Amino acid sequence: MALTLDNRTMRRLWLDTNDLLSSSSGSLDIVAIIQKLGFVQLDTIQNVSRAHHHILWSRHQTYREPMLDELLGAREHLFEHFTHDASVLPMEMYPMWERRFRRMKAKLDGASYHRPEQIADWKDILIERITAEGPLSTKDFASGSTGDRKINGDRKITGDSKINGKKKVWSRPPHKQVLDYLWYSGTLATSHREKFTKFYDLAERVIPEQFRDAGISEAEQVDWLCRAALARLAVGSMKEIKEFWDAKDVREVKSWIEENQKSVIPVKWETDRGEWVSSYALADIEDRIQKLPSASSRMKIINPFDPAIRDRNRLKSMFGFDYRLEVFVPAAKRRWGYYVYPLLEGDRFVGRIEAKADRKAKCLNVLNFWPEGDIKWGLGRNARLEAELVRFARLADLNIVKWS
Repeated sequence: MALTLDNRTMRRLWLDTNDLLSSSSGSLDIVAIIQKLGFVQLDTIQNVSRAHHHILWSRHQTYREPMLDELLGAREHLFEHFTHDASVLPMEMYPMWERRFRRMKAKLDGASYHRPEQIADWKDILIERITAEGPLSTKDFASGSTGDRKINGDRKITGDSKINGKKKVWSRPPHKQVLDYLWYSGTLATSHREKFTKFYDLAERVIPEQFRDAGISEAEQVDWLCRAALARLAVGSMKEIKEFWDAKDVREVKSWIEENQKSVIPVKWETDRGEWVSSYALADIEDRIQKLPSASSRMKIINPFDPAIRDRNRLKSMFGFDYRLEVFVPAAKRRWGYYVYPLLEGDRFVGRIEAKADRKAKCLNVLNFWPEGDIKWGLGRNARLEAELVRFARLADLNIVKWS
């Protein structure tokens, strides 16, 4: 029979798995946080603080913005690649990422915007320069989006961004496309970032040898990826296990579950609406539930790209919290605002807030605030929110919180 989890237990289990149930204690260990989460998504938008900084700060509020960049540049504990988006991952995962490199390469080889002749033209040139000069960014190469270009005055490179006279959906200069192609397929790796600009280097110069040449079999990679995904989901369906870092197929997940019936058990969990969802969990799930800490009473401002809320369907089913990031929605059609943060208190989402940093004025401007409809908002909650806004401001080195 399937193990059943009521809604509150499921909420608490999910938040604890994502390191958000209790308040941070002890010394800051960024690598340990990323290992627990599985990855931290990178994002360019600096509304208050970029998503990756905010996500880490939510787990330990002594974290500050330069710390992740310094760790990534050290090339020891973390590497950067693509899960569902560009992310930072624990270096120990690199040997399990070989199949991801192959899958990404096969996918890109079949994409119309990665033309074989373009890759052939640029590949050797890019690798040659990076080999000789060290880490380089896209700014170190010059190619237009249309027409022909020459390298060193003699080699002709085609940089046409049109196919059959029509502009491509994602029109990018050839060198950028091929740099990405080499990065996705594992030939190049992220050396470091400067003001979020990515610098590419040869993977063999970025990734320590013991992780590059681990010799992990295909079956071991699938087993690790499925097991590690389910551990970080706490409870998940085949689809959720597959999509956690999208390095496997549902068919592979199904076979893995069938082959591991002693260590993977069926679970049913209750949604916010009282419905029941069939899923799976690792056999230690009951032990994990027994060890759940008490929920923190502190208010927490959560980033839209936080792994705890990135699956909006799971978020709504589990917490009854209907959330959408509206940065790409035309202003007139937005329900809430451009960049709105969910507010977590204990094991419930109690509201949402729109805030933006004015770094020149050293001010965090609160533009809008919406409590959830069924939440009573009194002086205590207001004080907790004010205290969290002050802490949030410190992350971006701001001195003032101002309500519009």
